[in-house]
Amino acid sequence: MKIRITNKIKVMEIRRSLCLLALLGVAKGATNQSSSTTTQTTATSNTWQQQQQPVEYYKHLNAAANLGDFHEPHLTRSSVIFGLTKVVNENNVNLLCESHLRQVQHGILSKQPWAMKVLDASGTKPSGFVYGQNYWLGSREACKGVQHPVGITLSKNFERVMHHGLITQQAPFEMDYRVVYLRHNSPWQVEIKLMSEQIIHIGLCLPRACTGGEVKQLAGEYVSRGMFAENDIFDIQPEVLYLKDLELSDAFYQRTSFRLLVICVLATCALMLCAQQNPAGEDSTKETTVGLAPTESELWRVLHSLLRWEQLQQFVSCYDLPGNWAKIFVVRSIPTQKEIPVLNGLRSVCAIWIMIFHVVWFMYFTVHNKTVLISYAEQAFFQYVSSAPLLVDVFFTISGFLQTYNFLRNAAQLDAVRQNGWRKNLKLFGKLLFHRYLRLGPLYLVVMASVDLVYAYIGDTSVYHINERFDEMCSRHWWRNLLFIQNLFDHRDMCASWSWSLACEMQYFILANSLLFLYAKHPRLTKTLVTSALVSTTVWTYIIGLRIEFQLSFDAAFATGTEIYTSPFVRVLPYILGAITAWFLLEEAKQPEVEPNKMRNRCCWHFALFVFIACIYSTIRRDLGSLLAISLFVLGRLFFSLSVCWMIRGSARGRGVWWSRILEAKGFQHLSRLSYAIYLLNPLVIAFFYSLTSASTHADPLMLCVVTCGFAVIVYLASIVFSLAFELPYSNLSSLILRRSKLKSA
Repeated sequence: MKIRITNKIKVMEIRRSLCLLALLGVAKGATNQSSSTTTQTTATSNTWQQQQQPVEYYKHLNAAANLGDFHEPHLTRSSVIFGLTKVVNENNVNLLCESHLRQVQHGILSKQPWAMKVLDASGTKPSGFVYGQNYWLGSREACKGVQHPVGITLSKNFERVMHHGLITQQAPFEMDYRVVYLRHNSPWQVEIKLMSEQIIHIGLCLPRACTGGEVKQLAGEYVSRGMFAENDIFDIQPEVLYLKDLELSDAFYQRTSFRLLVICVLATCALMLCAQQNPAGEDSTKETTVGLAPTESELWRVLHSLLRWEQLQQFVSCYDLPGNWAKIFVVRSIPTQKEIPVLNGLRSVCAIWIMIFHVVWFMYFTVHNKTVLISYAEQAFFQYVSSAPLLVDVFFTISGFLQTYNFLRNAAQLDAVRQNGWRKNLKLFGKLLFHRYLRLGPLYLVVMASVDLVYAYIGDTSVYHINERFDEMCSRHWWRNLLFIQNLFDHRDMCASWSWSLACEMQYFILANSLLFLYAKHPRLTKTLVTSALVSTTVWTYIIGLRIEFQLSFDAAFATGTEIYTSPFVRVLPYILGAITAWFLLEEAKQPEVEPNKMRNRCCWHFALFVFIACIYSTIRRDLGSLLAISLFVLGRLFFSLSVCWMIRGSARGRGVWWSRILEAKGFQHLSRLSYAIYLLNPLVIAFFYSLTSASTHADPLMLCVVTCGFAVIVYLASIVFSLAFELPYSNLSSLILRRSKLKSA
């Protein structure tokens, strides 16, 4: 018995000695590395107290050792950062890393302020795991406070119970914040099947001496040994995937998209500068320098001598910044005869509406209560958000209408198609396709390059696991976007998945032009083909929906996105209806004007609005069988598009009601000109800002409204910049080429 007691006493003495050495070493390291006077004063004061009061100091040391014995098993099981210090050895890490992790362990057990900050900054399991809380991120800012003193001044006039070392004391070596990603297989979490729900993010404040590979190996050993307490409670069965150091890699600046964007931006700025040096505007052949400063005048003389070619001077004038600015903001009090006012309102409202949906969609990947967010989407009040993807059909309807309306109304072009042979018509067809590409392509391609660059950036620096790595997709499949055929492939392999509708529109443009060229020579055959296409797309949708057992739930809708949501064969229905509406409107214009029944006209307008809203709210019940679900999908889109067609027809004929006049307001003319840029940019802007946050968000309806307003302002400003730089100049160039072509033919 005496031998056992003696051995126990020796063990306690050795343990106390080790704690003393650790404390002295840490205090010495902290004093040497501290640059602030306050830190030095605190360390000196602590040393003086140790010398003057050795009895109390040793009592405190003994208490710390005993407390360490008590808390060590709990810390090993509950804290990942402490668990890593328990599995570290000279065989799995370098010597410096092992030494620093050992110091972290001893510092925590002896409750050194810098080590307690390390423990506090590292993530542990918070509440809410059942509903999707997989973000155990700790605090990135707190980890920075371990390395650098917190910039805060506290008055000495008040007594505080806090340890002053929490502000002043620094780690004796350099620390970094990193994130380890684990895949879990717990049956105790609601699995929604909307990408990356089962990825646990664990933020760790670690010594910089430990490499990423070593930390990943340590984390793997920690979870494989069964030391993780949450594994026992929630059956997590974790698997270490990878680790991020949240540092931008050198390869970022070597990306092709980075070089292309730099060249594109520099070239655009140079062309805008050249355009400003030409005060003559479109009459660029005049050699005048009135109103210019001497330096600017001399610069223009040099540029003018280089730009002797008149066509090149006209090309530069397309980048005139004040002129393009005026085109964005000009508002006509009285619309022209060619303009249908309600189209501006429909475009603007739907663009903002879809942006609101994207705010919620991209928030899903950062919220820690995913289940609650999805439950909001199924409530009646929030149906206007969850059904927003249906609004894409509004754009398809408008595009089909305008394509047919402008083609059939152009009598000269229609006569030329009738008289031309197939070679000339093929040439005219290619010309129309070229101008379409010229107007849509530049901004679209710049945004695609920006998507590649932004996702490469957030893939390196964001604390979140980025499920949709568009940077990888864009690097592999950029040619699909270049040819506007990305929607013909799996929606998970797209570069910027929201661009699928733009690919559909380009494909429908080619199809519609082919049918319109055919209509000019064979009207009956074309009508038969259009009717057949209308029936075929309906039958095709039913067949596909029944084959894949389509359902309206969010997980099923996402899983069947390639077959139902992005398929051009399924989504062509509203485009065809818009084209038929344009044909009917032009045929009505040939008939004598008949005074309409005002009451019936108002009833039809209100009924169209009722159908529009009813289709938005038709999916409030999502637990339907396959046949009923696909029927609701097809019929809902059919009546939804017909309601939009009625609005367009009524506005074109100058008939409306009070709410239709709101859509015809002058302010929507301005927003309509930005709708294309808003459509392309809003997902990129929203995803970028969400990914830069360092803490997970909470799904709350009130805060969601505030966040949406902020995103609306940011997207609006970004759309103005991108439109001025990459959309309007090429729209001007297209108009310039068309004018020159008409002059030559005349």
